[in-house]
Amino acid sequence: MFRRMLGGVAALALLVAATPGLAQDFSAATLSEGIRTISADAYQGRYPGTEGERMVLSWLQAQYEAMGMEPGGPDGQWLQHIELKRYTPVAGASASWTGPDGQSHVLTPGTDIILRADTNDGRAVIREAGLMFVGYGIFAPERQWDDYGNADVRGKVVIVIAGEPEGALFNGAYATNYQSDEYKADEAFRRGAVGVVTLAQGDVNSQAWQRTLRGSARKRTATPGAADLEFSATTLPETAAAWGAAAGVDIGALEVTGGAFKAVSLQGVTLSIDVAETIDTLVTHNLLARIPGTEHPDETIVYSAHWDHVGGAEQHPGVTGDQIWNGAWDNASGTIGVLEMARQLSAAPRPKRSIVFAHMAAEEMGLLGAYAYAADPVWPLATTVADINIDMLPLSGSTRDVPIFGKGQNELEDRLELLAAAEGRYVSDDHMPEQNFYYRSDHFPFARMGVPAIMPWHGWDWVEGGREAGEAAWKAKFGADYHRASDEWSADWDLTSAVENLTLLYHLGLDLANSEDWPGWKPDSEFGAIRAESAAARQ
Repeated sequence: MFRRMLGGVAALALLVAATPGLAQDFSAATLSEGIRTISADAYQGRYPGTEGERMVLSWLQAQYEAMGMEPGGPDGQWLQHIELKRYTPVAGASASWTGPDGQSHVLTPGTDIILRADTNDGRAVIREAGLMFVGYGIFAPERQWDDYGNADVRGKVVIVIAGEPEGALFNGAYATNYQSDEYKADEAFRRGAVGVVTLAQGDVNSQAWQRTLRGSARKRTATPGAADLEFSATTLPETAAAWGAAAGVDIGALEVTGGAFKAVSLQGVTLSIDVAETIDTLVTHNLLARIPGTEHPDETIVYSAHWDHVGGAEQHPGVTGDQIWNGAWDNASGTIGVLEMARQLSAAPRPKRSIVFAHMAAEEMGLLGAYAYAADPVWPLATTVADINIDMLPLSGSTRDVPIFGKGQNELEDRLELLAAAEGRYVSDDHMPEQNFYYRSDHFPFARMGVPAIMPWHGWDWVEGGREAGEAAWKAKFGADYHRASDEWSADWDLTSAVENLTLLYHLGLDLANSEDWPGWKPDSEFGAIRAESAAARQ
């Protein structure tokens, strides 16, 4: 039987201030000084694999050692070693398709089609693979949606429409994971496909297609644990229309948005590709510290934040002016938030469950440190209770709202709501559905593997000034400094809201660490079925 006592959350919300051992004292001054330290020019923008990485991880380790914390990495070490493969396209890729009449049609890479080798060896050679149009390429049983049906795509190339269907059947204005290229690759690979061709939006003159072309020659870093398809590609709808016409299928006339669509084979049409990429390796590290639980040490609550930023002049050749992207807000602030969380929790009585403080690498490269952890976890994900992620602490006075990424996804928000209500606050969504925030920080690799994950964001409903003032101030700050060299520490930062949010997250994590609860996913979440696969480990 699953251990679950959600009613205990309400009791915690009422009694937390009076409960011995739960007192905490986050300090805005301490947060500010820590942020100032690791976002200084000497840390060179904290780019993975550089002296800036060595400096920030050494500094963090020294802080944890001074607390008396134990290492939380593999084999009793502080660091989790990560090797990231970076792929660069090699000139000379080729692609062609053949119709039922046997006539071959050449596709010009970089003009008609964009090719990437997705295999570990950086080389993909496909000869006359069959084609299957699978609509959006989504299998979402909790939403009664199955684009594949009974189609057998083993050894074939699947053609997918970018994104996901609009409307309430999915998540309205907020996208789900089903829209992502990574999900579609995973699903195709699971079914035995050798490659995925995504249909770009627009036409050959569209800005979206031109941006895709410009980005196609760039170095990319493979996501640890991702599907090992032979290749991925992007092409224009008119190319797919030609494939369909050759097979007697009018792809543009197919109804793919109502939920009744099933995959269509393009009989007699095949695709051949030859693409190669050079590979180099970037070595980086996650840092993990741990408070072992007294009764259930194998059950873990994770607090996470990424330590990296985007570097300096070496990573941005030709840039004039400020040569260092200090990343004070993004994410020296979250890094210090997790460090100070550890400092406060280490002063509390030891919890029943373990708590891990994970400083993730290479988030700015695509959440790669967190993906590497999820692919090779130090502490089993089946018995990881939750991930509480901190990325960019709020910089404002007190707020009534506590926005979170992924509202409606899992029961952690219900627990946070009760804690916030006790302080006269409320939980809201992140206000910006167009940003797809839930899929853009280190909580997401945990969610993708079924671990309930939550990430609070910046409140807009200011106690003094209301929503209008809060929204305007946040948008101005985000527009001015996000991923810019101007993201530097300032003594003028107001960290009042940061302290308030950290206090809530302290109680959220400590309550879980002293309970027997297993927060779950909401019924319509795409991650619930993944979590259910490991249910036996939590009985």
